[in-house]
Amino acid sequence: MPALSRTAASLSAAALIVTGLTVTGPAAGGALASPGTSASTSASAGVTASDDILDRIRAVPGVTSVTEGSVPAGYRFFLISFRQQVDHRDPAKGTFEQRLTLLHKGTDRPMVMYTSGYGVSQSPGRAEPTQIVDGNQLSMEYRFFSPSIPASPSWPTQLTIWQAATDQHDIIEAFKTVYDQSWLTTGGSKGGMTATYHRRFYPDDVQGSVPYVAPNDVVDTKDVYNEFLSQVGEPACRDAITAVQRRALGPARDGILRTLRSVSAEQGLTWKTVGSLEKAYESAVVDTYFAFWQYQPESACGSVPDARTATRDEIYAFLDGVAGLTFYSDQTLAYYAPYYYQAATQLGSPEPYENRLGDLLKFPGADVAKTFVPRELKPLPRFDRAAMPDVDRWVSHRSTQMLYVYGENDPWSAEPFDCGPAASAARRDCFRFYVPGGNHGSSIAQLPEAGRAVAVQQVREWAGVATADAPARSAAAGSWSSVPALDHAPEWTQRRTP
Repeated sequence: MPALSRTAASLSAAALIVTGLTVTGPAAGGALASPGTSASTSASAGVTASDDILDRIRAVPGVTSVTEGSVPAGYRFFLISFRQQVDHRDPAKGTFEQRLTLLHKGTDRPMVMYTSGYGVSQSPGRAEPTQIVDGNQLSMEYRFFSPSIPASPSWPTQLTIWQAATDQHDIIEAFKTVYDQSWLTTGGSKGGMTATYHRRFYPDDVQGSVPYVAPNDVVDTKDVYNEFLSQVGEPACRDAITAVQRRALGPARDGILRTLRSVSAEQGLTWKTVGSLEKAYESAVVDTYFAFWQYQPESACGSVPDARTATRDEIYAFLDGVAGLTFYSDQTLAYYAPYYYQAATQLGSPEPYENRLGDLLKFPGADVAKTFVPRELKPLPRFDRAAMPDVDRWVSHRSTQMLYVYGENDPWSAEPFDCGPAASAARRDCFRFYVPGGNHGSSIAQLPEAGRAVAVQQVREWAGVATADAPARSAAAGSWSSVPALDHAPEWTQRRTP
């Protein structure tokens, strides 16, 4: 889907817009520890703080199974199944198994709870706040992403931001029986949205939240995405991308479609959800402009093919590399169905950026969330127009201990969460930072020195580690201890959706 990002005009110290350099931390490795055991959980009374952490995790209320995996020395890693309510308003609906992972550093360290807003990786990794506070990390799979889905789900009543927030609340409450130090939540893109929604409904669960590049589509019918996209970057780059799109929708269309049909046959791809391969192709081409600014640095403008001289294969390769020409196949959309369903019923999503392509489109207006919802889930319920304005008001007027990071060139950052009036935001410890020229991978480490120092210090204060009790790190230099095997590109930089 296309994306958003607005360059804010002026913000106070509590809502900083920053410009600066990318900073990386020093490398520090570690040998892999031996994998542990797999075991079904039976919560036993009598487990104490002196017991092995595996036994303590087994005894956490709601935990039904634990498997220990390999991880660098100094950590332990657990794959966990947690018994979750199908419907938090109606316990009679039963339970389902929700996947979690736990990267354990020590019960004397803070806990960072991470969610992508999608599935949960089965490999260990540290989110940036986890690195900054040298903490533990509990990661949660979002409900309805397979296999964390009820046997007989009711999508309209059970796949809502409140149900997911309550999942997170119940998990936090359960694991506080073992981890009683400060807690933070974090996530990027839809994960940042998820972290915000959780705090809206359960503001006192944790000491602070760090959402990254989190879209805030307050009123779905009133977007600024297209306004942003018409101005992002340099005119020559915008024109070059549009020229490639027009070539792909015009003279190169039939040839590229022949190639896609061949690829579909080879890979066994089908196109029933969208309606046809050509409709899916057209949506992917429309997406290309949005996806370019979402993931590419502005320096990549030089890699855009010259639409006048490039071969059809070069046009195909560019489109496929930036947007993924088979993304809207049934096989891919099956995984993303919970996102598109929520986008079409509660979250909202960007309008398609077709302004310069309209005369070439056979399916104008098709590149919207409802197009990508499987037919089995239609007709869709009426869009919930109250949910996002409610969250927006809470962030602007009542939220506390929130720190947002956005990218100046990231379309998904065009409609950001707003901390509200400067004085109020300062009192509530609500911060908003922008990485200059940043895309959807924007991070605290990429902030300019002054803003980076403020952000790092704030995160560490919330985590209760602001007094150098952890491995040495310099907020001013933007560095902290690194474990290469655990610190890698965040998940939200590797998918097309928010």
